[in-house]
Amino acid sequence: MLKLGIIEVGESDYMSPMILVEVAGKEPRPCIDYRKLNGIIRTEYIYIPLPNIEELIEKVSAAKFITVLNLSEGYWQIHLIKTAQRDAAFCTSFGTYRSLRISFGLKNAPYFFSNLIAELLNGLEERTMYLHDIAIFSDTWESHLKHVETVLQRIKRAKLTIKPSKCKFAQQNVKFLGHIVGQGFRTPSEVKVQAVLEFLTPRTKTQIRAFLGLAGYYQKYINLFSVIAVPLTDALKGRAKKGEITWTTECENAFRELKGKLIDKPVLYATNFEREFIVQTDASNAGRGAVLTQINEQGEEHPILYPELHYYLDGNSFLVMTDHNPLVWLNRNVSSNPRLMRWALALQPYSFRIVHRSVSWAIEKCPTGRRLSIADFEARLNLAQLSSCGPHDRNPEL
Repeated sequence: MLKLGIIEVGESDYMSPMILVEVAGKEPRPCIDYRKLNGIIRTEYIYIPLPNIEELIEKVSAAKFITVLNLSEGYWQIHLIKTAQRDAAFCTSFGTYRSLRISFGLKNAPYFFSNLIAELLNGLEERTMYLHDIAIFSDTWESHLKHVETVLQRIKRAKLTIKPSKCKFAQQNVKFLGHIVGQGFRTPSEVKVQAVLEFLTPRTKTQIRAFLGLAGYYQKYINLFSVIAVPLTDALKGRAKKGEITWTTECENAFRELKGKLIDKPVLYATNFEREFIVQTDASNAGRGAVLTQINEQGEEHPILYPELHYYLDGNSFLVMTDHNPLVWLNRNVSSNPRLMRWALALQPYSFRIVHRSVSWAIEKCPTGRRLSIADFEARLNLAQLSSCGPHDRNPEL
């Protein structure tokens, strides 16, 4: 850090301690404990929300050519003013130092860095960023070359640097924020999925939370994720936040099923807002099922995502498909039933039409004659049946 000009030897009235953090398979990493300093940093005037990861994945996955740039050294590329250098000073057993650049661990570092990159790329629509990762995406080769050149020129003018070993240029599919994206598809990264599959059976509440956090990052690929995970979330109940739990058969089934869903390599298709959305819904005592789909140029219906449909449907016209025929007449029979009135009012902000899709129709349209629509299939079968199905009984592209 001294050689790179990140820090310098110096005194200060304010000091934070440096500690060594052990990382499996690597040398201990020096980290500065800025907890005291973070406690007095005011962020209400500089708070800039980080980009929504789901939005970024949606944008990039639809592209045909993708370039991902990684800014080297991250926060260290931003200089600190004199007063900030004094506040960010730290001490070690072999001397005291002042930070000349923004240090990792300062709670306002992500927002300053994100704002810097946002200003740097302002006005460029064919790019997106999340902290030190910049994705440039295009639909044609010629336009992609121009987009990449424009971004690199701006990075050069700002005197920022990139790390070539972590950059990918003009790829059709690329790893971005834990997903493999491109060519209109998105799927979980194999490295992240492997971490889920190798997760040992939890024995404590802390381990259950760790597993749910890891698997939950890909819950958009798993229909009824929250329903499947009920035995695990129930095990977290109680006043004690830590401690051992009773690992039941239901917990083991839920644990294995969540892993099995990712083993099937689920694929979601990129959203096309120029096409009509289709919502398939159904419910049973075991849970509720819902999936957002679209029909492509070949007339094939493909899944877009499972939970959080509101953000895609709000402001767009869409089609609701259900095997419950009375729903077709929902808007016409609300005056005599208070409950139907409440439902109709809740749906009033949306622009949609309801179409009845019978179970027999779904079976006839299915090539194997064995699978129903995703929503109906997931809602009607109990969890034990789902976990015992083979990969040919669950079609992720239905």
